Amino acid sequence: MGTASYMSPEQARREHLDARSDLFSFGIVLYEMAGGERPFQGETVAAVHESILHGTPAPLRRRNPRVPPKLEAIVNRALEKDREARYQSAAAVLSDLRSLRSHLAGAPPRNRRILAGLAIMAVAGFAAYLYVHKRQSHRLSQQDTIVLADFTNNTREKIFDDVLKLGLRTQLEQSRFLNVVSDDKTSQQLRYMGRAAGTPLTGNTAREVCQRLGSKAMLAGSISKLGSQYVLDLNAENCQTADSLGSAQQPAASQEQVLGALDKAASRMREKLGESLPSIQKSYAPISETTTSSLEALQAYSHGVDTQDAKGEADAVPFFKRAIELDPNYAAAYNALGLVYFDLGQTALAADSLRKAFDLRSRVSELENFRISAFYYRYVTGELRKAGETYELWILSDPRDSAARLNLGVNFFALGEYDKAVTETLAALRSQPDSGIAYTNLVGFYADVGRLKEARATFEQALARKMDRPGLRGNEYVVAFLQGDPEEMARQVAWAKGKAGAEDMFASFQSDTEAFCGRLQQARTFSRHAMEVAQRDHQNETAALWRMNAALREAEFGNAAQARAETTAALALASTPLVRTVAALARARTGDLGGADRMASHLAKESPLDTMVNYYWLPTIHAAIEVGRHNPAKAVERLEAALPYERGSPQPGIEAGAFLYPAYVRGQAYLLLRDGPKAAGEFQKFLDGRNVVANCPLGSLARLGLARACALDAGESTKARAAYQDFFALWKDADPDIPILKQARREYASLP
Repeated sequence: MGTASYMSPEQARREHLDARSDLFSFGIVLYEMAGGERPFQGETVAAVHESILHGTPAPLRRRNPRVPPKLEAIVNRALEKDREARYQSAAAVLSDLRSLRSHLAGAPPRNRRILAGLAIMAVAGFAAYLYVHKRQSHRLSQQDTIVLADFTNNTREKIFDDVLKLGLRTQLEQSRFLNVVSDDKTSQQLRYMGRAAGTPLTGNTAREVCQRLGSKAMLAGSISKLGSQYVLDLNAENCQTADSLGSAQQPAASQEQVLGALDKAASRMREKLGESLPSIQKSYAPISETTTSSLEALQAYSHGVDTQDAKGEADAVPFFKRAIELDPNYAAAYNALGLVYFDLGQTALAADSLRKAFDLRSRVSELENFRISAFYYRYVTGELRKAGETYELWILSDPRDSAARLNLGVNFFALGEYDKAVTETLAALRSQPDSGIAYTNLVGFYADVGRLKEARATFEQALARKMDRPGLRGNEYVVAFLQGDPEEMARQVAWAKGKAGAEDMFASFQSDTEAFCGRLQQARTFSRHAMEVAQRDHQNETAALWRMNAALREAEFGNAAQARAETTAALALASTPLVRTVAALARARTGDLGGADRMASHLAKESPLDTMVNYYWLPTIHAAIEVGRHNPAKAVERLEAALPYERGSPQPGIEAGAFLYPAYVRGQAYLLLRDGPKAAGEFQKFLDGRNVVANCPLGSLARLGLARACALDAGESTKARAAYQDFFALWKDADPDIPILKQARREYASLP
């Protein structure tokens, strides 16, 4: 019963476990046997954990009135959240169950049979548990971790370098029982030990890493050649005591049969380390089926993974492409290539690769299938709810996999459920304390929920652990903006200078910060620099998105002609779905209603399942068209579908309009309807959601919208005057010729 519903509170908190944790789980089983339902339930893993940690189960006798009070008392004591108040030993539970059985003689015959059967099952179950636990105490548990050492290649055939370790990891990670330490974590530990990147993880070095990480087992392998035959050896030892935990040897008649031999050796090793035969049979698939039968393709993939970690995404692309050339059915290589392309901003290429991985998902392990399917729904079809369900299934299948929780957190972020994003990312970080991506995301999510001190502290922790990366710095820039710390913002900009994938992003950040205060000329300068740097780095789609960011800003500031010119230039640079999405909105906001309508129709046909396209962008585009046609009531109606998603983070995540754009257009529709209170409510969302809006220029324009809403009511002239003054104070250094500013000054002068 290794699922979330049977965890103890301390296991849900990732604390040290002891026998009392098993007694809590046993209490859950007893409750379910007697009451017909689990005591702790929820629609998601996080909800189940919350129930286990803080919920109180319904009284057992309410579930089943025939349960005697003594059995209810046994179950209640087993389910104490404080393990000090819980049963302290299995013997104590066994004693109370036997006592209960002895008291059943006076019960009615039918009840006596039912309850005696329940007690007998419980006693027998505990006896079996004690026997198995004693028999296997020298083997590994699910809480023990294994450090996988590098393979020793005694053949002098370079084709075996790296690939056997990758193949062995692939085989072991199918297991729901074994817990293999990630390569990232072992590499981090090597850095803490002062060892250079790429230090071979063999012999005493591997043993020291294992000891420092608190792992129980170290698993090493070797391949040798005897005549024309190859021999694979696997050896596991307790790295704390040096005791052997088992070994396996397997011959291979030829080079082509080595991966098959590794499968057999790995399966035997799984059993020797304590995994049951049914568990192995359930989660076993040959390496050739879950990855590739080609040693050359596996080697290219391995080099891609190593290069991505050491040098970045762009340098890894040729290796993943080479793996696919060698094996066109290599699903994991397509998936890895797609994710790299996505990180590089090449979304069309990313979608093509991820789609091919999805088509080949029947060839991979169950866990890899979850991974491929979730990314396909998230980044190709855009089905956020379906992606979330797949992440949940992935977590249930392997609660230890931090990647599932990490990506579920990002999915919640996209949906605007920021508290849930924090919860899942913290859980991922507990499982994988050396995840630079988790630290990066957590800084941003903390900022979104207003926990700025924790965001800054998390940023400092990441730097101390040498997890520096552009996204982390970008999130810290936003935190500094929200804290009013220009010196810290400048430090992050200085760090990004000259760094590919960072300098252009920070230049666009700066453009929005300047536009937020009305300094449009400076904003234009930074936007041009962002575009030029992205093009220099051959990131045309990214450059086009920076240009669309500038175009949409010009549209909202009242420069329709320049906005149209920027939109045309961006589409000429890269007419991808993401660029066309923002272009459709920009055209609607500049009066090109026919062009916007045509682009919206094409988007609807192109992305029929995409959550944010259909429930965020298209309602906003259609509403903007209706505002342009002076049909404000129709605009409000169009935006009803966007209400559950308007706080989300849609793709493309450009700064201007990345958040709350539907509310901004809805507010303008209410202004046209001369409904001041409702208009004010929409613009107030930007002030209330300041941590999410950050330096988006709509955040400052919403203040003007609020002033205009107040001015519609003759009795609110004092309030309107104050709101206009707040906007002018924010734009005290603004360029004087911005059309929307000139209009605002005329409105203010005409106030009664």
